[in-house]
Amino acid sequence: MRFRSRKTGSQIPEVNLVPLMDVLMSVLTFFIIISMTLTGQQVLQVSLPTSNTASTDKNKLPQQANPLVVGLTLKEEIILDNQPVNSGKLADRISTYIDKNPQGKIILSADRKLPYSKVSALLKKMGEMGGDRVSLLLQDK
Repeated sequence: MRFRSRKTGSQIPEVNLVPLMDVLMSVLTFFIIISMTLTGQQVLQVSLPTSNTASTDKNKLPQQANPLVVGLTLKEEIILDNQPVNSGKLADRISTYIDKNPQGKIILSADRKLPYSKVSALLKKMGEMGGDRVSLLLQDK
């Protein structure tokens, strides 16, 4: 068996950065995806309708601290804090929210496939429960 002799003094050690860059890009991608999923309020099982008008400048709008977001699914279930609730519990939650935040806003996030008559009926019911600033949430295209 024959061994080759190496010249150890003449070779310069090299650092291969490609695996390090792969790991860093994977970690960066992970954090970007996680941060995108954690931003904004989401309601389970609701696909929002889109608006056809140009979006307004978001810097000009006053920021609301914590609006109360109510969801309405395609099965006509009322969702509050990602849990299905009945009208009585919704009325209790709206009244306590209005007591704590007199200038607070209540936002209805309804599924886009629902007929508007169902959405407007819940909007009207929520207005009667005490929310004089009830809004419908739309998703930009």
